[in-house]
Amino acid sequence: MRITAHLDVEMIAIETDDQVSVMIELNAPPASADGGERVPGTLQVVLDRSGSMGGGRLSGAKTALTSLVDRLDPRDHFGLVVFDDRVDVAVPATRLADKAAVKRAIAGVRTRGGTDLSGGYLRGLQEARRVAGAAGATVLIISDGHANVGITDPDTLARVAAEAYTHGVTTSTLGFGLGYDERIMSGIARGGSGNEHFAEEPDTAAALIAGEVEGLLAQTAQAASLHVRLAPVVREVLVVNDLPANVVDDGLLIELGSFYAEETRKLVLTFDVPAVAALGLTEVATLTFTYVELPALAQHTVTVPVHVNVVPGDRAAGRIPDPVVRTELVYLRAQQAKRRASKLLNSGDSAAALEEIRQAQQEITEAQLGAPEALAADLAEEAATLDYLARETETGSASRAGKYLSASSQARLQKRGRKYDTPPVPPVGEPKAEPNPESEPDQDNT
Repeated sequence: MRITAHLDVEMIAIETDDQVSVMIELNAPPASADGGERVPGTLQVVLDRSGSMGGGRLSGAKTALTSLVDRLDPRDHFGLVVFDDRVDVAVPATRLADKAAVKRAIAGVRTRGGTDLSGGYLRGLQEARRVAGAAGATVLIISDGHANVGITDPDTLARVAAEAYTHGVTTSTLGFGLGYDERIMSGIARGGSGNEHFAEEPDTAAALIAGEVEGLLAQTAQAASLHVRLAPVVREVLVVNDLPANVVDDGLLIELGSFYAEETRKLVLTFDVPAVAALGLTEVATLTFTYVELPALAQHTVTVPVHVNVVPGDRAAGRIPDPVVRTELVYLRAQQAKRRASKLLNSGDSAAALEEIRQAQQEITEAQLGAPEALAADLAEEAATLDYLARETETGSASRAGKYLSASSQARLQKRGRKYDTPPVPPVGEPKAEPNPESEPDQDNT
């Protein structure tokens, strides 16, 4: 694993309040060159079988799950918990010694009842922890409905996911259609350091489910975290990416989750540095990156110090900020605006959501004018995404826009740089028509 740090400014003026941002790039190791066996994985699926999953949604999910069983090795653990207003263990988590039996169990899942997502999730966590070894486990929740039974508070479920992550269980979510609650699915994925997916059609859902399995099988590092130890001269630090973080005695402990082979991940920290009274090189922070290497299950630690040079005011006035770091800041602020817009749409305030999107569009457009070559493609993609979202918010489906905003911002704020885990591509051309009100809303029993 390689870690590099790039400052936006390498000098600050003496006795002057300032802010310093650092862009951290993390490069995961490649897959084992000697062709050694990978560590067996554990995948626990929690599948919504409520009434609204009838038709193509449940059948599409079942087809995707059958395919992933074929993809997994007999040494891997697989489990399936299904839920409506009742929770059942369709496939107890165990090694895939009898794939035919597992496929029969998947085929036998039928729709019924309401949506006790929390009950299904908690039971899935129990199963995952029961069989997870040193390499941990992944829980994938697939649901299309608003939770209307059990725990329905997004913050509470996010805390459950965060607690599970401390025991080696990562949680990803797949929201299906336009009827699910993105606040819940986003909160669980964020707390569980997993991925948040949005699929409107069964084919998209199948591809995302397959991608989640491919990611599990391609992991070369797990349980990654970044300890940011603040120097005494620093007042506070902001994690621009909005990653799960806990305050510790000397700074922050940021959770990064797992890494795929040769994956590159980026995050940005901004340090608030009050007036420094002495000239010369000054430490801002020490970054300590810890991870577990696969398949050896060996823990590694990499430490990188961060320094700035305190200089006279006239010299600092001529500094030229690093364009890559400053452009990355603009990019991440656009993701934050998308997250705020998603919450506004969820609360019914389309006008305020559109204002957030328009502001992000303006900042991205301005950044494109002098963008470094390394970021030009990312900015162009983001500009196209924001254009689509503005049109969808204004004249299309607010529900669709809100879910895309949530999934897109989550992927780019938490897994910035990851290529395996891109959000769904916006449709080309005119926004889709609103869904048939008789078929799209959640039909669960309350």
